[in-house]
Amino acid sequence: MTNQSCQEGFILLGFSDRPKLEQILFVFVLIFYLVTLVGNAVIILVSRLDPSLHTPMYFFLTNLSFLDLCFTTSSIPQLLFNLGSPDKTISYVGCAIQLFMFLGLGGTECVLLAVMAYDRFTAICKPLHYSVLMHPQLCWKLVSVAWGVGLLNSLVMSPVTMKLPRCGRCRVKHFLCEMPALIKVACVDTVAVESTVFILSVIIVLVPLSFILISYSCIALAVLRMKSAAGRRKAFNTCGSHLTVVSLFYGNIIYMYMQPGNNSSQDQGKFLTLFYNLVTPMLNPVIYTLRNKDVKGALRRLVSTK
Repeated sequence: MTNQSCQEGFILLGFSDRPKLEQILFVFVLIFYLVTLVGNAVIILVSRLDPSLHTPMYFFLTNLSFLDLCFTTSSIPQLLFNLGSPDKTISYVGCAIQLFMFLGLGGTECVLLAVMAYDRFTAICKPLHYSVLMHPQLCWKLVSVAWGVGLLNSLVMSPVTMKLPRCGRCRVKHFLCEMPALIKVACVDTVAVESTVFILSVIIVLVPLSFILISYSCIALAVLRMKSAAGRRKAFNTCGSHLTVVSLFYGNIIYMYMQPGNNSSQDQGKFLTLFYNLVTPMLNPVIYTLRNKDVKGALRRLVSTK
């Protein structure tokens, strides 16, 4: 059998070997997905409607929330259908679109988190020049670079992954068309593809992460030199929110994409993907709103005016 045998579609096995777990997951995934939609939509609306939040920091946060909405919606509806129906199939085109969006949005978030770190570095380490350095044109350019890197990642890796010969092996042991799972069902030597994935992961994951760590090292030194205790608390609260998001996102991405495929169990891969594709986007609004007085104040003002 040739690769053409998968042109009609794939079977996403997901958690089909555990019917009771599927029922439980369906309820939890649906609740988490709805909370993710509402939470990120609220962040976008509040940041756009309240004039006091028309700053670079909240401009980037709005982009992160929009990105998380797209990220979860690219796969969670398919997962809900998979969990609630005996039909586990997905068309070849649908699988390709899902993979393209997943790679693109994931790559965009890696770079966007680095952009947000640069914004915090400028605000804390160069406060007198912040408004001049972080002008609207630069903010749009930085966001465009983030989306451009994600698009480039998809354009490179999606065709390579989808064109791998599978010899009729169309049963994917995952709940979505994720690159490691699709590579595992190939019927040819995938060392070259895995090497390419690793190199791109170093560029898209480790380079932004290194930039984030350097930025926050400089921020930590600047905060420790502050004489005002209130200023130190505000800086640590703002940066602590960002670092929490970075830790949750990058920790899972590095584990999934930067180790040999055979070293991670398939169950681990499924649950980790579920975590960074659903739990992390759901936690982002909670982390930023609960630790941020500006957002909570804007929410109160918007509610009180209704």
